[in-house]
Amino acid sequence: MNVFVPLCLKGIFFLRLLVLLEFLPAVAETQKTVQSNLITIESDKQSADNSTGIITASGNVRLVYIDQGVMATSHQAQYFTKEGRIVLSGDVDFVYKNGNLLRANRITYSLIDERALATPSNDEQVFSQWSFDSNSANSIPDFL
Repeated sequence: MNVFVPLCLKGIFFLRLLVLLEFLPAVAETQKTVQSNLITIESDKQSADNSTGIITASGNVRLVYIDQGVMATSHQAQYFTKEGRIVLSGDVDFVYKNGNLLRANRITYSLIDERALATPSNDEQVFSQWSFDSNSANSIPDFL
């Protein structure tokens, strides 16, 4: 009788595992939906002001926006939640999924329009590197 109990428990465990595996794709799909428009910011320091809706990250900032295929690094980032705008400042490197690169002292990125505006510091220039689609001579880089 004692031998049968562990086998029965193993059977229940196996049945639960099968049920879990059956629902796993639905859980994964739900997680994809929940994580849509997910922006991840890593930095040395972060603060949020609920009254203004501004999140500030400073020191070794790394921003990843998976849905748009954007990765950026800077000294500081401010996310204006009410305006849907991110301002990156201080040695900003803004890399898009197709390899397009934008380098400036300050980049303002609109989450609504999916547009970037780069401005240099005094006596410097903005640097950009584009990869054009070989099928179209008039293609515009994705980050513009």
